[in-house]
Amino acid sequence: MILRCSILTGAALLATPLAAAPSAPAPAPAPAQAPTAAEIAAAATRARAVVATMQPAEKTLLTHGIMPLPFGPTAPAIPAEAIPGAGYIPGVPRLGIPSLRETDASLGVSWVGGIRRDGATVLPAGLAQAASWNPALLERGGAMIGREARAKGFNVLLAGGVNLTRDPRNGRTFEYLAEDPLLAGHLVGAAIRGVQSNGIISTIKHFALNGQETGRKFVDVRIAEPAARESDLLAFQIGIELGQPLSVMCAYNRVNGAQACANDWLLNRVLKRDWGWRGFVMSDWGAVPGVEAAELGLDQQSGEQLDPAVFFGAPLAARAKADPRWAARLDDMNVRVLTAIYAAGLDRNDARPGQPIDWAAHGEVALEAATQGIVLLKNSGDLLPLAATAKRIAVIGGYAGAGVLSGGGSSQANPEGGPKASIPSGTDGPFAALFNQQFHGTAPLAAIRTRVPAATVTYRDGSIIADAVDQARKADLAIVFATKWSTEGQDHADFSLPNGQDALIAAVAAANPRTIVVLETGNPVAMPWLGQVPAVLEAWYGGSRGGEAIARILFGEANPSGRLPITFPASADQLPRPVLDGYFALEPSFSGDAPSPDASLVANYDIEGSDVGYRWFARQGHKALFPFGYGLSYTRFAADGLRLAGGGARALTASLTLRNTGARDGATVAQVYLVGRGDEARRRLAGFARVELKAGEARTVSVTLEPRILADWTPQGWTIKGGRYTFALGEDAERLGPPVAITLPARTWRD
Repeated sequence: MILRCSILTGAALLATPLAAAPSAPAPAPAPAQAPTAAEIAAAATRARAVVATMQPAEKTLLTHGIMPLPFGPTAPAIPAEAIPGAGYIPGVPRLGIPSLRETDASLGVSWVGGIRRDGATVLPAGLAQAASWNPALLERGGAMIGREARAKGFNVLLAGGVNLTRDPRNGRTFEYLAEDPLLAGHLVGAAIRGVQSNGIISTIKHFALNGQETGRKFVDVRIAEPAARESDLLAFQIGIELGQPLSVMCAYNRVNGAQACANDWLLNRVLKRDWGWRGFVMSDWGAVPGVEAAELGLDQQSGEQLDPAVFFGAPLAARAKADPRWAARLDDMNVRVLTAIYAAGLDRNDARPGQPIDWAAHGEVALEAATQGIVLLKNSGDLLPLAATAKRIAVIGGYAGAGVLSGGGSSQANPEGGPKASIPSGTDGPFAALFNQQFHGTAPLAAIRTRVPAATVTYRDGSIIADAVDQARKADLAIVFATKWSTEGQDHADFSLPNGQDALIAAVAAANPRTIVVLETGNPVAMPWLGQVPAVLEAWYGGSRGGEAIARILFGEANPSGRLPITFPASADQLPRPVLDGYFALEPSFSGDAPSPDASLVANYDIEGSDVGYRWFARQGHKALFPFGYGLSYTRFAADGLRLAGGGARALTASLTLRNTGARDGATVAQVYLVGRGDEARRRLAGFARVELKAGEARTVSVTLEPRILADWTPQGWTIKGGRYTFALGEDAERLGPPVAITLPARTWRD
């Protein structure tokens, strides 16, 4: 969701009084595990019994709610029980049904302009977490954010962003996880399990095919059903199976002509019928076109003041009173919301604000996530790790003396005390205060100085290139921090670094051949200076402990183990759509709203179909700047001995041997790719496993391969053609080992 109706300045936001919270006894500890499918089914049975006792006036209490923030002249009255945040849905006191109090998002409990005057532990960007290829780490991160949300009184977390990276210029790429459905699905499922282990509801979002911010309220994504099922929808399906989210948030965009939040095919047929999902679909904020959306699968209208009308209040009640079919649908909407409430245990053990937070322990989770997510892209001559004996280091650019960059929009979170530095958005619109570029957390400069107390560490902000060059020339080595800000509501035109940073890097590298570039970005970037610098780190947006994580990697306290979850293109010409749809035709808008009621835009995803990211590169024969799955280490690894077993009625598994042939302990990722089916060349990640290995250690690893990756979606369901299937181990999606084949029987099934 996005906050899109503020007319307050930043100062006014910070001065807004905190809504009063009711006093209540401390609740019992939250459950220790997420609800299972069986528990959700039992909750649904209970929900149906309760709905049978509801009075007509009570049946629209759970179907719509407000955004409880004092934004704009039409801001609603905020109930005393509500907490300033994303959303509030009143409960049904007579039946002991609690209210729903909602907050963004996947990276930390949102900042909302500092309006609550509190802070949160901030995880690194979704891409950074995904670069760990470590579901267990994402589960720890989700559990941490869920604990903080609960401690602040929220019982719904708008987490679980899993839209695939169809276009790496998307402004929300940093929030999401990957371009591959298997990797993204496993990671988001783990994060959701972590969130819901706290006895609160998590969403999975934005359903579906929400691939760009440009024209996002009206862009019509065109894609054939098989291609959608084998890519974006498969990521959601796997995430739902593994995480059991109790809510799905539908998207702003259209899919094959219909709004995603009023899309019978997406919501009724795929999600509820085919997948048998029992939770409730909430709208994105301002995404409901009318009351008819309920018949088309939407269960709850969120942030109702952002829509043209409160459709799921009186209009919905009137239809239910007049038409038995609508009455049955309204009952189903309530059953679905109550199923989520009962499965999460909100009626027994609701969250209450003011609970203690273990900031130190949570900070360690953020530090580990940031450390595991850093990707070493280049390390010529083993310049890294740095020796602690360095005498003079020049640190240049990137606000490295303040903190690390974070992404903008509804996911924006900040530690206690707020941002260390903030750059105004430069606009005078209603969202300007919410879309400043913000730097927070630990400062890389301070973390570097801590590790070399006897060295002279100078800092220049990079605004005067000649000054930066002078410092670099005097130093033993130079570290240039380069940043590129991304935000919800606005895409990128290209892959260049802004504000002349490419020229800065080239000039510093010319002055000092021992130049290291640290990238803080939420998207891939072009690197015209790559041949001039010996070392490059992709540090993404590092969160609360990002500066400390960067220093740990630079000085070898941690061995880099990140692997790219998306492809870094060599140029935009390699993409299915070299120019992002609508970017140069529409006026820039932080909100992504239509400039006129009849605005239209089509995004043709049938160009690449299910071949998203590295799959498209393989199909076209493109060589990436850095491919999906790529990442270096301070040690060396070898993988061999691929063997395949199973298939048909038994799970297909791959076994292989991993060796750490270097002198340092480290982690690597076993990547098993489908590379051929019969005479057809394919490129699909079919299984993966992150493995920690001591120096010199060898280990045999078994990986279960996902059958849907081998199959085609047909009208009969998933279909594996009988015949020869070929697999290979990959250092990444481009560097593959020798192929190994297995013959599989034909098989068709439905999930």
